[in-house]
Amino acid sequence: MNSVARIPANEHGINPREIDKRARSILKALTRAGYEAYLVGGGVRDLMLGFHPKDFDIATSATPEQVKQVLPSTRIIGRRFRLAHVHFGRDYYEVATFRAPHDKTGGGKTGEHGRIIHDNVYGTVVEDAYRRDFSINAFFYDLQTGEVLDFVGAKEDLQKRQLRMIGDPVVRYREDPVRMLRAIRFAAKLDLSIEPASEVPIHHFGFLLDNIAPARLFDEALKIFHGGKAIKTLQLLRQYKLLQRLFPAAERGLQEEEKQLAEKPDEGSFHKLVYAALQNTDRRIRKNLPVTPAFLFAVMLWKQVCEAAKEYQEQGNPALQSMHLAASDAFSEQVKYLSVPRRFSNMTREIWTLQGLFNFKNQRRVLNFLEHRRFRAAYDFMCLRAASGETTSDNCDWWTLVQEVDMDEKIRMCQRAAPGKHKNKKRTRQKRRISE
Repeated sequence: MNSVARIPANEHGINPREIDKRARSILKALTRAGYEAYLVGGGVRDLMLGFHPKDFDIATSATPEQVKQVLPSTRIIGRRFRLAHVHFGRDYYEVATFRAPHDKTGGGKTGEHGRIIHDNVYGTVVEDAYRRDFSINAFFYDLQTGEVLDFVGAKEDLQKRQLRMIGDPVVRYREDPVRMLRAIRFAAKLDLSIEPASEVPIHHFGFLLDNIAPARLFDEALKIFHGGKAIKTLQLLRQYKLLQRLFPAAERGLQEEEKQLAEKPDEGSFHKLVYAALQNTDRRIRKNLPVTPAFLFAVMLWKQVCEAAKEYQEQGNPALQSMHLAASDAFSEQVKYLSVPRRFSNMTREIWTLQGLFNFKNQRRVLNFLEHRRFRAAYDFMCLRAASGETTSDNCDWWTLVQEVDMDEKIRMCQRAAPGKHKNKKRTRQKRRISE
């Protein structure tokens, strides 16, 4: 356990200048103060793979309180797992103290299913390496020597393009079931296979995610669907029966359509909508364009909302009210699995309720709708629906063009699209003149 492979700079290929300068300043400050400090985890892995990581995490022998003494801008957070956040204005860098095995002292505690519920057992760099989840996340970069330290055979796994859990996978997944979602995320993002012993338990322990706080699962869901490989992620989640732990309504909808597709291969608009939306998300991320969780929820819950809205209408409720009732039902179920911050759920509701406005093309409504703050999100969603075959492409084409032309042409388009409305207005004006 104490052996370490030291990978020299000419083998790992990391250029120190690729490391964020503020992260480097933290490493230098801690080592000058006499503490061990390394760049760790995914940042090191990505640098070795030639990527440009956004996050630079640091592990050190200093306790959070000692980090704060060296770097006064530090804020100590967490109870279950105390961390130091070193702030630079609005930005911060996470600095974690080396952790030791759980049963070493009374500072570690696990729950009924083996999940870690208290974790402030400090240890050595070697112990910390063995406490990490997957081997490829256990690289330690030493800024002073330029070496990468590998205590767990991570280099070999990286060469094999495989994801391997450190230690007993069953125990490690029980300690933190979110590791199953992390396995999916890394496998999709880095195009890795999951080593067999690390893969088998995922098929059986999905139920453990039911014990994870919905707020944490919300954060993890965004990471896996907004990581640039959403399509591959969806396929893996379904393969390991984990989508139902995040979006049960979406899994039900996809399963129902799969049964229908066996009889009618040309149908399946929900499948097409989900895949088209995730492809669009991946495309936007590759272009560094913004994406919103509201859109993800709008897509994943759409089939459920449509079906419920139809039932409410059949009961005599107006269309708009039916959509509001269906949306409330959908979110009431969804928040049992993933918590949805109100700013996103409200936006999702607007995307849904605005869909009906695309059928109205009289001038006043069109011009007002184009100025609506959620028009673009609702328009994108409507066009995805058209691409999936749920609606015709005519609406998408018309609304695409009306955004591009000048005001005079906008008016003419509206007059051509709703001629009856304008004729009625002319008749009304004529009647007014006669009466006068």
